Amino acid sequence: MKAMSNKLLPYKTAREKLTIKQKVGQLFMPAVFINDSEEEIIKIESLIRTNTIGAICFFHSRASAATNFEGKKDVIYNENSYERLKQLIKRYQKAADIPLLVAIDAEWGLAMRIENTNQYPYAITLGSIQEDNELIHEVGRQIALDCIKAGIHWNLAPVVDINNNPKNPVIGYRAFGDDKNEVTAKAEAYINGMKSVGVLNAIKHFPGHGDTDTDSHLGLPVIHKSRQELFENELYPYNKLIKKGVDAVMVGHLSVPGLDNSGNPSTTSPKIITDLLRNELNFEGVIISDALNMHAVSKKYSQNGALEANAFAAGMDMMCFSENSEEGIAKILSTASEHNIECSFRRLWKLKEKIFFEVNGKADLKCKSTSELNRKIASKCITELYGEPNNIKDFNKTHFLNLSIENHSKNFFSSEIESEYGKKRLTLNNLTIDEVKTKASQHQHIVLALFPPSVKPKNHFGFPRKLLDIIRSLIAQKNILIYLFGNPYVLDELGLKPDSNAVVIYQDFIEFQQEAFSHFSEKIQALGKLPITLKTFEA
Repeated sequence: MKAMSNKLLPYKTAREKLTIKQKVGQLFMPAVFINDSEEEIIKIESLIRTNTIGAICFFHSRASAATNFEGKKDVIYNENSYERLKQLIKRYQKAADIPLLVAIDAEWGLAMRIENTNQYPYAITLGSIQEDNELIHEVGRQIALDCIKAGIHWNLAPVVDINNNPKNPVIGYRAFGDDKNEVTAKAEAYINGMKSVGVLNAIKHFPGHGDTDTDSHLGLPVIHKSRQELFENELYPYNKLIKKGVDAVMVGHLSVPGLDNSGNPSTTSPKIITDLLRNELNFEGVIISDALNMHAVSKKYSQNGALEANAFAAGMDMMCFSENSEEGIAKILSTASEHNIECSFRRLWKLKEKIFFEVNGKADLKCKSTSELNRKIASKCITELYGEPNNIKDFNKTHFLNLSIENHSKNFFSSEIESEYGKKRLTLNNLTIDEVKTKASQHQHIVLALFPPSVKPKNHFGFPRKLLDIIRSLIAQKNILIYLFGNPYVLDELGLKPDSNAVVIYQDFIEFQQEAFSHFSEKIQALGKLPITLKTFEA
């Protein structure tokens, strides 16, 4: 990356030029929104200009960001979001006396926040790949290149939570799996991919958000584990990756009595942030908060700025999604020591120097085909979960029913079965119960392509109860081969039998559907392994 104007001074000069208030302003990362009103954009420009804000984090819209994403407000979809993003980055940078670090959550690419941009597989999909972390390195690199092209410096990723709770409402598919060694190795590959082209990373959500059944956007999750258990599992990836070198660690909003029994959430816990992360794990980089507007912590402080001041006092360096930046700056100035402010400022400034002064001339910034990369991943991730393999022998040569349950995605898989095998594609969503019974009565064998309405477990992954009942009834009575184009945890919702057979494809991308059809046609083998434990297939 090239140096950005003469706004960013060398550290020693900046220390002489910036006031203590300006240094505190550098520690704030307010949220900005691609689909925002002109009035709100002007307010953000003023906030940046008058408070020497150090960074911004992009979200799609106010209706879909953080605590609001479960709300009832309509989310505006804008086909020009990507161009809008680049325009806003220019405007906000122009308002800043010192160049802003521009951040975004792009765990599976800019598509996590922005329409019509490159989307890569979820972490759970990458978790299924065996002995080919080079592919995951390439995903990290490609996402980073997409960030650079847009003007983004900091991808707040990857998630290194160990997802060992099937009811987890917010992590699940965003985690690489439930094995600490696999999570660590795959996260390292992803990080190294981003590093190779000079984009900043942030591992999250410290000290571990995997084993929860509460969404911290909406409430405070409690981790009921001992300190020893946490070190053996949840903290393992952090310990290993910090030693390898990471830019930032994001602290989640969690109650962890095994680490701090004071009642403080991790966001405002000196025992967790300073004693554990900074001193015991020897992390020297930037400690950044999860979004401070999330209800797990925001509802605990009635006074504007108090949350930010308490987080800083606990050892936090950067306040992400602070809704009260001006009050937070004032509160920190009135309560914190100049020494602590200076230490946090230095850590943040090192990241800015890394982005705006360190030019990696050796980095290859040429993008490769997203589609081809996704196809390679699809060929490596297909996972067979066969209860009774004999039940699927020569399945594609039998008299079978070509049935599907679909979402918004185009169903190439079932259409290709119809084209190649002459089995008419039927959509369960559009059939009445009587029609389903009639069709099923004529077949003992059914290929069921499942496209879940949601990737999250809320409300049975979006499946209506009546639809689930039909699926369960068919599974109980027929020989069904399921192809699941979604979150593998869906299988625990279906009432599968010990001899049930399923093939997990993980994604509904066209490339994944094409590889799934090749698998059904016996042209390729399944090479993936389930990265999580399902109750249905436990021994």
